[in-house]
Amino acid sequence: MNHLDLKEAITKGETSLGIELGSTRIKVVLIDRQFETIASGSYEWENLLKDGYWTYNQEDIITGLQTAYREMKQQVEQNFGVTLQTVGSIGFSAMMHGYMAFDNKGELLVPFRTWRNATTGAAARELTDLFQFNIPERWSIAHLYQAILNQEEHLPRIDFVTTLAGYIHWLLTGHKVIGIGDASGIFPIDEATHDYHPAMVKQFDERIAAKGYPWKLEDLLPKVYLSGEQAGELTEAGAKLLDPARDLQSGIPLCAPEGDAGTGMVATNSVKKRTGNISVGTSVFAMIVLEKELAKVYPEIDMVTTPDGSPVGMVHANNCSSDLNAWIGLFREFSETMGFNVDSGELFSKLLNKALEADPDGGGLLSYGYLSGENITGIDKGRPLFVRSPESNFNLANFMRTHLFTAFGALKLGMDILTENEKVAIDSILAHGGLFKTPVVGQKMLAAALNVPISVMSTAGEGGAWGMALLASYLINKDQDQSLEHFLGEKVFKDVEGQEITPDATDVSGFEAFIQRYQAGLAIEQAAVYHMLENGRG
Repeated sequence: MNHLDLKEAITKGETSLGIELGSTRIKVVLIDRQFETIASGSYEWENLLKDGYWTYNQEDIITGLQTAYREMKQQVEQNFGVTLQTVGSIGFSAMMHGYMAFDNKGELLVPFRTWRNATTGAAARELTDLFQFNIPERWSIAHLYQAILNQEEHLPRIDFVTTLAGYIHWLLTGHKVIGIGDASGIFPIDEATHDYHPAMVKQFDERIAAKGYPWKLEDLLPKVYLSGEQAGELTEAGAKLLDPARDLQSGIPLCAPEGDAGTGMVATNSVKKRTGNISVGTSVFAMIVLEKELAKVYPEIDMVTTPDGSPVGMVHANNCSSDLNAWIGLFREFSETMGFNVDSGELFSKLLNKALEADPDGGGLLSYGYLSGENITGIDKGRPLFVRSPESNFNLANFMRTHLFTAFGALKLGMDILTENEKVAIDSILAHGGLFKTPVVGQKMLAAALNVPISVMSTAGEGGAWGMALLASYLINKDQDQSLEHFLGEKVFKDVEGQEITPDATDVSGFEAFIQRYQAGLAIEQAAVYHMLENGRG
């Protein structure tokens, strides 16, 4: 579309808005009917460890939402001379899982407990045994049940439990709803009914009946919606909250709120069976759309769904790029101390590319980027760790390769269960996330780790907010009865090109040597947890 056509589309509201609250950034993306980004805005934020829980301040949620929206709106004004007053549709997404519990006045009862917390181990184990279905520590139901085990004071007052995306949608529409993908991180989903599994809901209520709480589980949970279904409209209060300048009109239709796993699948056209995608950021997770149920329950594999309800095997590692980013920050500090002002993008690119010069196995070095506990390897607290022996080949190239390898270490262990134990067939895997802004390197390391071809689309940098905007667009622009799979394949990604990198045999054997060292060294990591207290003193 040319400039005048875009200006007219903006004025008429022939657009869709996607907003995603990620772990390090809130991003807003406005797209046209050709799914191209018109304008965007963002807000950087960080979780904090408060009273033993990883959380975000409730005030920061609203401030970040408004700041990112305002930045996008200003971009529209600067580029098109138009004050944004309406859009065709809106969708919200956020990091999946976690726990937000509210009373009947809408007050948050305890600070938001994010996916990053590894505080629900006992609850996850008990519920997994009860349901004979894997309940990960991150899931909302695990947080709720752990609060019950802990006999927390807020429990009798609970009126509503939801995720971060569900909370934002509720604020802006008044509707307590959730997309099925995000719902599958709250409580197990029945594939036949596309709703919470009724037998398991009953089992949960029976398990806690003696506690005498004045609620049943189904009374607390948001209503489940599929992609393509309208899940409310923007209220006047919601429009004012999102745009305090009061230019945005109410009445805009909203699709169901989704989790970042679902938007990642949409943004990479990975919602059909035998496809998969890997999202790389603070955490890393692989989503493989399954042809059939797994043969047994695995604590390392989450069973979730696509936004249109297909079963997905999810391997979620709590830690990925945070420690790598911290080391690159140290190199930036060094360069500034030496009087060099290095562009951040150039610094990342040069350091990551050094990994291509390294020994195949990283020179005998070992690292664990565990800023938080890691469920796949059974580590319950974060202790970033770098280890080497006197014989290790300690140079910059090996240092960088080791930190890239370890970013995918826990993911590799979980993926092996799907590909080796369950013989899951995967036709394609697409990767996305900031790490892939530097061409080739991250893709090549990931291909070595999983020993499968890895593709990165030209749209990979658009991220989850763009994926959420696509779900919002699907709500109003799909053909009658058109499935999400066909909408994406026939309309959105029809002419999108991708770059595929196949595994290099030398890199694969190098990663295998590294992962053996990684598994053997977990005892070192566990010792660090045991001997190094929270304040860094033993």
